[in-house]
Amino acid sequence: MHSTSGRPPRRTSWMRFVALFVAGAASTQGHATNGGIDTTPPANPALGAHTLLTHSEGMGSTPAVTAPLDTQPSGSSFIVLNGGYTKNANTPEDSYGNRWKRIGGGPVYNGYGGAFNVNAYVAVAGKGGHGHTVRIDKSGYPEGEISVPFIEVTHAGLLQAVAQNYPAADLVLTSGSVTTTGPATLIAVWWGDAGVKRMTVKPDNGFTLIDSYLMLPDNSGVQCAVAYRQVDAAGTYRVSWVGSPVQGAILWLFAFQAK
Repeated sequence: MHSTSGRPPRRTSWMRFVALFVAGAASTQGHATNGGIDTTPPANPALGAHTLLTHSEGMGSTPAVTAPLDTQPSGSSFIVLNGGYTKNANTPEDSYGNRWKRIGGGPVYNGYGGAFNVNAYVAVAGKGGHGHTVRIDKSGYPEGEISVPFIEVTHAGLLQAVAQNYPAADLVLTSGSVTTTGPATLIAVWWGDAGVKRMTVKPDNGFTLIDSYLMLPDNSGVQCAVAYRQVDAAGTYRVSWVGSPVQGAILWLFAFQAK
């Protein structure tokens, strides 16, 4: 319809209401508010960047430095494990100056006269960014073998639970259990203890293998495998590793949640 007076038609009160409603909806799109307070639920934790550094026996150097990762500037938690000679069991340092807390007692491998162990460290709600690296001083024996997983869990301000155990040699090795109170990212790490160079290992219970060092050179190295699982609800979880040849393994299981 057209105005016969040469002026645009007047908008009714209903039309003004619709226009104001649409404008208000556009300005708050993607946010839930309650009295001016943003009530958007926090993001769930998730697997972030990850890498696995390895030095084979007699071919290492100091310091051991991981490949650079692009991690989140804030809100992530980080795990570093140091598997190798006890004389190189030093606390990690990283390029963003995070404070690393040792988790557990650093179990010693069976059958090697106390020469090898695995230590785990966590930096909760740490700092990150471009080219994020971790370094470990190996001044005790620079040439020695070492394996160092470095894993980021995004949107994770809480290490909800951790389990560490060392089952005896068997075809299937089962971790301890962790209990979560909501959505979580689970990180599992396997450290085989046999003097073998070629092996296979697979996690069950919905875990996915993300990094591994299972085909060792003739001069040997520290076996390692890392897996993860996302869980959407509170519960109690564990993982079993099926491996060949049969051997024992030091096992870790971490559960991270949003704070």
